Parts: sequence; structure tokens; C-alpha cells
Amino acid sequence: MSWITNVRNALPFVAKRESSDENLWHKCKGCGQMIFTKELEENLYVCPKCDHHERIGPKLRFAQILDSGSCSELPAPKVVEDPLKFRDSKRYTDRLKAARTSAQEQDALINARGTILGHRVVMGVQDFAFMGGSMGLAVGEAFVRGIEAAIHDKAPYVVFTAAGGARMQEGILSLMQMPRSTVAIQMLHDAGLPYIVVLTDPTTGGVTASYAMLGDVQISEPNALIGFAGQRVIESTIREKLPEGFQRAEYLLDHGMLDMVVHRKELRDRLATVIGYLATAQAA
Repeated sequence: MSWITNVRNALPFVAKRESSDENLWHKCKGCGQMIFTKELEENLYVCPKCDHHERIGPKLRFAQILDSGSCSELPAPKVVEDPLKFRDSKRYTDRLKAARTSAQEQDALINARGTILGHRVVMGVQDFAFMGGSMGLAVGEAFVRGIEAAIHDKAPYVVFTAAGGARMQEGILSLMQMPRSTVAIQMLHDAGLPYIVVLTDPTTGGVTASYAMLGDVQISEPNALIGFAGQRVIESTIREKLPEGFQRAEYLLDHGMLDMVVHRKELRDRLATVIGYLATAQAA
């Protein structure tokens, strides 16, 4: 807080400025334009100037995709919170507390039951705002619980990925969630149920190397960053300049790693169509 703000707040005869959603502006990370917050919300958090898709959390994602009144969040699983008693510049437990306060979520993957245009689904959403969406014990357990709920409901499991990779504070235990999630997906397949992945910006690291790339159908939002290692790491390793748009959704679509790139405004309808096709094939 600046000194002039302190002085202003100390003077009783000066009206204090109050901020609200109605008078806030948002600076687009794509084009840098200032956008009225209400306009951005009405446009599903997609920039009306350059079409940049802003990162959004589970609550907004559920509201945009699931039918109104159908959403029922699954309880967050209980796991050991700091198995390695990890500490760097801060204790891991303190980082978790700060992330929970900021994101208002228990951890980085939230599941919910609901319907998409009448089709029953179990849907998981990763929250990049919670420690970069990193995958640890809680995320791995939530993923397995989501799969189990889908099997119980005889419904598809749809997961929206957004992660920087495995959570370093949990070491090898976070990496163990990669094979664990793969086994869970096989359980879903054994039950004859679809597994649909929607990759959002960014999806990288151990999440990309496991459940993010194992979908029966691979969908992505436009221009999402999708990869394993970072571009600079790859370039310094192979000592070559990578092509334009490398690790972006459209590049991956052109090279066969995605089935479709879908605008956020069309995503709900497209998911319903895909689920309808897969449900028909399953019944046959």
C-alpha cells in the first residue's frame, strides 16, 4: 500500500474507494487489452479481442459444462499431507495452507457428478491456481475416486487437465501416481466406459506423461500449452531450434496427438455429442 493510500484512508472526510466486480477491468494475457470483467465473464473467460482462453478453476468449469442444477461435488479424499516432512524456503504444510486459502479448494483436482445435455458423467477438473495443478497423493487419490464413481454410476469420466507436472514436495510418491492413474483408467475400460480428456493451458510434465494422454478421445482448448519438458530444455538438449507453435494444441493436432481442438463456447455441445456417440457404441 502506497503512502498516499495510507493518507487517503486516514482522512475521515475522504470517501474510500471500494472495488467490486462491476468496476474491475481485466488485462488479457494474450493481447494485453483491458477488458471489462463482466464482458469477460459473459464470454466464458475468452478474450473478445484476440480469442485468448483464460485459465479458469473447477467452479467455473463445472458451471460452464454441466447442466444447471445437476452438479454435485464429490468429497475430497483424505491423504497424508506431508509424508516426507518436506521443507525448502517454506514448509510444505505452509504452502498447502496458503494454496487452500487462495484457491478455496482442498487440493488441485476436484470431481463432480452431473449431466451434460442430459448425459450422465463424472467430471474432474484440475486447478492450475492450486500449486500449479501439481500432481501429488491427493490428486492421484482424487483421480482414482473419480474413476470409481464413474464405474459405480456406469458413466463416462471426463477430466480437464491443467498442471505443471508432479509435485516435487512429495518426491517419488507423486511419481507413483502416474502408474496408479493408468491402472485406474484400465479399470474404467474393463467396465466398458469412456474416458475423455480435455487438455487446457498448460498441461505438462508427469500429468502429460500419464493420464492426460490416455483418453479414448483427446480434446484441447485452442492454443493450450501441452508437453512434457519445457521448450528451452528441449532446445538446449538437442541443440536445435524448435518449430513455430511447438507444444501448442494446433501443432499437436496436426501431428496426430489430439483428436480435436474445440473453442470453449462449443465445448459443452461437443462433449455431449462425443458422449452420445460413445454411449451408442457401448450399447451396440
